[in-house]
Amino acid sequence: MKTPRWSPRRRRRSGFTLIEILLVVVIIGILAGIALPKLSGHTRRAEITRARAEIESIGTALAQYEMDMGEFPRSLQELVTSPGNERWNGPYLPKGVPVDPWKRPYVYAYPGQRNPRSYDLSSLGPDGVESADDIGNWAAEATVAP
Repeated sequence: MKTPRWSPRRRRRSGFTLIEILLVVVIIGILAGIALPKLSGHTRRAEITRARAEIESIGTALAQYEMDMGEFPRSLQELVTSPGNERWNGPYLPKGVPVDPWKRPYVYAYPGQRNPRSYDLSSLGPDGVESADDIGNWAAEATVAP
């Protein structure tokens, strides 16, 4: 005698059990726990490298502005918007003034404290406050305490 299609004896096993799903979730969690700390160090280094590159790029724009105008601008916004002088050949930063990798504006001062004959340009770094992790256009050994 044949068993009907709906019989419990003919029922196929489909899907995953709760134990199997939990085991996969635990394995993924372990792998993420191993990988994330290693990747976060690379992310931090990449952000610092990007900040240094942008500071150099802004520095190039500032040098061009200084050659055209005879002095450095009072703010970074003058690299994008004309101060009303016919010698202005900008915008010197066509995409606008960038923000640092931590979404904060770059700190610009003219004349600079660390570079009194030119300007100081820096990012406050990952912590967002003036500290040893700041990234600027000055040599590390020339840093002065505030």
